[in-house]
Amino acid sequence: MNSPRRICAVLPAKELHAAKQRLAGVLSAAQRRDLAIAMLEDVLATLAAAREFVDVLVVTVDAAAAALARCYGARVSEDGARNGHTGAVAAALRILAAEGLDLLELPGDIPLIEPTDVRTLVAAHVAAPAFTIVPARDRRGSNAVLCSPAGAVPLRFGDDSFMPHLAAARARGIAPRVLDLPRIALDIDTPDDLRLLFATPARSRAQKLLLRWSIPIADAIEASA
Repeated sequence: MNSPRRICAVLPAKELHAAKQRLAGVLSAAQRRDLAIAMLEDVLATLAAAREFVDVLVVTVDAAAAALARCYGARVSEDGARNGHTGAVAAALRILAAEGLDLLELPGDIPLIEPTDVRTLVAAHVAAPAFTIVPARDRRGSNAVLCSPAGAVPLRFGDDSFMPHLAAARARGIAPRVLDLPRIALDIDTPDDLRLLFATPARSRAQKLLLRWSIPIADAIEASA
């Protein structure tokens, strides 16, 4: 069932040639680029299948990421795309606020996400709309944030954004709703994240890509541990 709220999903996507630098000891530059685009497609495909949104907005200046976004019916904005994750979301928020849309921020590197995760997140938010957040698996980062209205809580992303986001919500008089959704919680930044993704039965495009590279990647991951 579609959400009664008018939600726009926002995905910042950095330029692919600079993607996933922390995996440089495990993957070549070409492999990092291919993995980033595969993960972005996993997220876009899930959003398209979930049908919980009135719109999906990808913030990027990367031509390949923009083309992929349009293939899935998303619109593309370059505003704020070179200003980091926080700047990209801030620029998107201005667009959404002018259009009266709620904000769901998602990263483009959570390849295990499934439509049921999106539906669970939106349903929990609709039950008590204001601010809902899914932490990263280390409970330091913020891997999904849903705000009603879009500017309900000031957002600032980074490796340690989860607790500051909770504090920012409370400072606005909002009781944050925290959801633990394991598939959303696994974002791929480090060799350890890659190890967990590699060990999960293959379903996503990103996992199938890793399996295609399996022998050298498995050896490199173990060597980095």
